[in-house]
Amino acid sequence: MSNYILVEIGKERFTKSERESIKFTNIEHADELLNDIEQYPHAYVLACLMDRQIKAEKAWLIPYKISKIVGSFKIDDLLEISLDEYKDIFRNNSLHRFNDIMADVFFNGIYDIKNKYDGDASNIWRNNPSSAKVVYEFLQFKGSGIKISTMAANILARQFKIPFSDYYSIDISPDVHILRVLRRTGLVSKTSDANSIIYKARELNPEFPGIIDFSCWEIGRTWCKPKNPDCEKCVIRSECTKIIKT
Repeated sequence: MSNYILVEIGKERFTKSERESIKFTNIEHADELLNDIEQYPHAYVLACLMDRQIKAEKAWLIPYKISKIVGSFKIDDLLEISLDEYKDIFRNNSLHRFNDIMADVFFNGIYDIKNKYDGDASNIWRNNPSSAKVVYEFLQFKGSGIKISTMAANILARQFKIPFSDYYSIDISPDVHILRVLRRTGLVSKTSDANSIIYKARELNPEFPGIIDFSCWEIGRTWCKPKNPDCEKCVIRSECTKIIKT
């Protein structure tokens, strides 16, 4: 397989100047909230923090569900709710697999946005910051790690078209779909782990390693499924080595 077909797809998408609405949940009003990073940038940040050990669509839906329960998603209104109340909201509505833990993450995220960013989460990515700075800022949130932080920076740069001064520190965020795609394409070995995937992406496109992230994830979710992959319809079918375990 050509080492660069995934990079070419990523670059083609990245260079499009227009910003498109992202279908995080495929629920119209929930996606409207998450895409409104001008008025509700904290919705995007808090959703990123929720994206852990459950299906992505369910995690991204949490801010919208809370907005309906609370009746608002303004940062000052969210600050009026106690940690115990957030735990009740998470438990009573089964918002997450780990309701108490993620209620605490959500609660602390709100207070960090208020105290560190003057209540405006877009200060995290304002004024053409370096990619390292943005990843670092996301790492400071309770419950966040390198995977969530690089994912958050990547979406801001790649899909929200937020300008950064560089993109060197935005790594790929390997999940099961990305691991499966890169193994089956032969770009990495069948036993390669997440760290190997990260360094392979850095090799393929050092100036923006995470540029292949969304394409790999989309291929994995749409065509390169764990069972019965639809190779004939896949966008990289002509160059994929199709290393599939039986």
